[in-house]
Amino acid sequence: MKIKIIAGLLLFSVCAPCSETFPVQIKIDAAQPTGPLKPIWRFFGADEPNYAYMPNGNELLGELGELKRDEVFFRTHSLLVTGKGEHSLKWGSTDAYNEDAAGNPIYDWTIVDRIFDAYRSNGVRPYVQIGFMPKALSVKPEPYRHNFPKSTFEEMFVGWAYPPKDYAKWEELVYQWAKHCVEKYGDREVFHWYWETWNEPNVPYWKGTREEFFKLHDHAIRAVRRAIPSAKVGGPDLAGGKGGDFLESFLKHCLNGTNLASGEKGTPLDFISFHAKGSPTQVDGHVRMGISSQLNDINGAFGAVAKYPQLKNTPIVIGESDPEGCAACQGANLSYRNGTMYSSYTAAVFPRKLDLAEKYGINLEGALTWAFEFEGQPYFAGFRTLATRGIDKPVLNVFRMFSRMDGQRLPVTSDGAVLLNELLNTGVRGKPDVSALAARSGKRITILVWHYHDDDVPGASAAVTIDLAGAPSGNPKLTRTLIDATHSNSYNAWLAKGSPQAPTADQIREMEKASQLASANDESKVKSADGNCEITFTLARQGVTLLELEWP
Repeated sequence: MKIKIIAGLLLFSVCAPCSETFPVQIKIDAAQPTGPLKPIWRFFGADEPNYAYMPNGNELLGELGELKRDEVFFRTHSLLVTGKGEHSLKWGSTDAYNEDAAGNPIYDWTIVDRIFDAYRSNGVRPYVQIGFMPKALSVKPEPYRHNFPKSTFEEMFVGWAYPPKDYAKWEELVYQWAKHCVEKYGDREVFHWYWETWNEPNVPYWKGTREEFFKLHDHAIRAVRRAIPSAKVGGPDLAGGKGGDFLESFLKHCLNGTNLASGEKGTPLDFISFHAKGSPTQVDGHVRMGISSQLNDINGAFGAVAKYPQLKNTPIVIGESDPEGCAACQGANLSYRNGTMYSSYTAAVFPRKLDLAEKYGINLEGALTWAFEFEGQPYFAGFRTLATRGIDKPVLNVFRMFSRMDGQRLPVTSDGAVLLNELLNTGVRGKPDVSALAARSGKRITILVWHYHDDDVPGASAAVTIDLAGAPSGNPKLTRTLIDATHSNSYNAWLAKGSPQAPTADQIREMEKASQLASANDESKVKSADGNCEITFTLARQGVTLLELEWP
């Protein structure tokens, strides 16, 4: 650590050992806020509902809830799937609905309650996905359960993916469920929840027609509103951004179409949801991420929404927003998930979602990370998760960093940034992307800096200089946390121990310690001159760092 005076300015320098660096200049104006920094990161989800109440799942929910208690939301599939709580990769069940021999409904909320209780006990709220189809209601009930990953793609979408044989029974099921939630959790609580129908109805998750989905949706939304008149309802959580013309078709239906449940005009639309995914590949023996694919999904959907001026202020939630499409899949092009490629990608992509929302003048409320944990799987098995067998991965520390940022967003310019248009066109294939997200709340300023490249290969470190103007007078305290090869990185700690699948108690404790957000050991105070502050440090490729400056 070095401290020196330059032109009356105290310079605080933190230099990590590096053999090669390139300079990056980042300028931030703390006196020119651009608007509230929205906590869009506070949404998560997973295919498997039953993991929520299992030991590692419950523990991880607690960590998510700690990020922003009662403001973190969780979405999951299969909340209405038939089964006694059986679970496996991309499968879960709750047995919420059955019928007796005469065809009369039998409702059982025991397992669904257990799932939602796990959320609420940990300060997390449901983003309720209404689906999939109970076996007793499906028009094609057999076969009903898939066997991923042994099933082929088409074999996965069986009885649970089909329309109901009776839409009145479907609506009553949803009504009874929503009514039960009000009775159990109270109307003040369920008012905060999101309610949407199904998952990705424009791909084989839905085996009916588009019009049949609109009918399914209209009946479900009418049911929710019957039970909870103030409920927050929306959708359609479709795949592929705008999904061709699907999103616009859905918006037209909700705004001006004939409601297929009531026959009246339109369907309530309190929020709009779609999914956006990247596309990593294997190139010359290494992983190459596809950040441009994910951003283009978002760009296309935002453009579709922006065509409707009446939707300018309607909240948008990107209901799944990830580097690729299958959390439970494994493969060479998915090996990035354990380490700092995933964490640096996450840090780089979230601020660009905000930039795209600003470009279109629309209201982005959230971007949901479809990653949780897989109970009972090997350590660091290569799934897209936030933790593995109770050990947090580096990516979870990015969300810990996000949770420490609040207040007004500050304008940032970086000569090391890849511009938004280039990110959309080609991704990060030339120079690395080194830039920042900054916010101010009173006399506290937070700055998140990332060093990202699509290619998972070694590269020079960035010698970063931050010029902060318009700061409060006086000498701030600087706290810097860091994610890189040796900080906040349980994966490298596990590798250093020989990749044990049966670690000792001491090894587990050491990995747990390595999994937490780590300080970069620069707790010294920083003086500023005339409201200006300059901070320099070295950030390794795939590194992410958070600077927290506080003035007395």
